[in-house]
Amino acid sequence: MPSDTSNPREEAAPSPLPSRSPSQSPSPQDTLTLRALVSTKDAGVIIGKGGKNVAELRDQTGVRAGVSKVIPGVHERVLTVSGSVEAVAKAYNLIITQLVAASTTSPVVPSPSNVHTSIRLLISHNLMGTIIGRAGLKIKAIQDNSGARMVASKEMLPQSTERIVEVQGAPEAIGRAVEEIGKCLLEDWERGLGTVLFHPGPADDRGTGNRRSGGYSAPQYPSTRRSNGDGGNRGRVSPSSSPAHSPVTSQPPANLRTQNISIPSDMVGCIIGRSGTKITEIRRLSGSKISIAKAPHDETGERMFTIVGTPEANEKALFLLYNQLESEKERRVGREAQQQSELQQE
Repeated sequence: MPSDTSNPREEAAPSPLPSRSPSQSPSPQDTLTLRALVSTKDAGVIIGKGGKNVAELRDQTGVRAGVSKVIPGVHERVLTVSGSVEAVAKAYNLIITQLVAASTTSPVVPSPSNVHTSIRLLISHNLMGTIIGRAGLKIKAIQDNSGARMVASKEMLPQSTERIVEVQGAPEAIGRAVEEIGKCLLEDWERGLGTVLFHPGPADDRGTGNRRSGGYSAPQYPSTRRSNGDGGNRGRVSPSSSPAHSPVTSQPPANLRTQNISIPSDMVGCIIGRSGTKITEIRRLSGSKISIAKAPHDETGERMFTIVGTPEANEKALFLLYNQLESEKERRVGREAQQQSELQQE
């Protein structure tokens, strides 16, 4: 089995998300970006030695694909695949088939149709209704048509607005389900605007839905980071780089936590507000210190927000930030609908 390595030369850079800038004409029907949570071991198989496997995947399907970088102490990574719905579905089918073959110790490889496996897709909380449908009719139809089984988590992942949809079945059935899910996501893509993406970190605790405050000491752990950029210093946090918390001590409180989230550049202005009024209010209400990168941190064009505070304060800050994004998203969708209505009247 190919060995996984943290050498960035063997690391496939994740694909950038489709641009959602209001100054551009979005083509949601053209490109689907679908992320999945995979183990570090599986990530090594997907990448292959020197990036061989992921390069072949791109050649065979035409997708852009990559896996987030290795984070010490974290056993999960994010797989990102972008392309047409059909190409993304084919890519996931090939990936799952490859993972099944790599995990088989027997010299006789079983038929893919006889293998039962699963993939954990990362889906925006706001798009879950699109996939589930009224009274669960849509998800039932996807399961019936694909032959796969789907299990949607009830809770959002830590410091994000994404949830897991686990798709279970034979590789081909999962591929069919991914295609149906992709069609749903593109049909209702506006609801996904402003999604706060999940990035695995050392302090994640998804087993009980609770978060252990003991795991959030700023000196002990690096911040939650967006892991698809360059190496740089962006993923590292030290006590000396954290904002000062007391004029008489340089040691931050034991329960202080530093975490980063990525926000689409075209949504940053709505969070800051005129003369900084909105971000100032979010800081005041949450009690967290929030700083905003002046420039995008990678090819996706997203800006990094750094939140420093207690777990409770940071939770409130995330809630307020997300609410502001939702309000702006609804305002933009309403404005577009009004413009279309005016054009039709003319």
